[in-house]
Amino acid sequence: MSDLRGAYRRHIANADCERPFLGALAFTATFAVARGITHSIRAGIGPFRNVSAGGQHIHHSTFGILGLLGCGYVWQNRWGIGAPHGSAWASRTAAIAYGTASALTLDEFALWLDLHDDYWDAQGRKSIDAVIVFAGLLTMTYAAQDALDELGLIPKLLKRS
Repeated sequence: MSDLRGAYRRHIANADCERPFLGALAFTATFAVARGITHSIRAGIGPFRNVSAGGQHIHHSTFGILGLLGCGYVWQNRWGIGAPHGSAWASRTAAIAYGTASALTLDEFALWLDLHDDYWDAQGRKSIDAVIVFAGLLTMTYAAQDALDELGLIPKLLKRS
């Protein structure tokens, strides 16, 4: 575990890598959790239920949109953007919030286009899920490549020249 922490400090914990890495990590984790929860709700498994107010279903993209608006407001006012304008903690928190809100919003992208809930249509759902999760993993791998290389987790063929 100390090797992992050391590699993180040397290769990711800087202004150029940490925020994109944390945003991609939050995006991928939130997307996976949201998919799992929505599937469990649909199957009637577990403690989760749909959120509603006054009989109106509230899609999780609503929380994503509110989160993106909040991140935009925070960043517009130059809070949580890292050195020299603020703390590392605020910068990390803002990056994680952005990744989380983006995943919640994009998970229901079909609502943007069709303005109706076709979330469960079979056409293309599996491939879209796979592409988005894979894109998140690729982003994290790229941002953390030097750290993964140091830990011996990147094959020679995949190393940057």
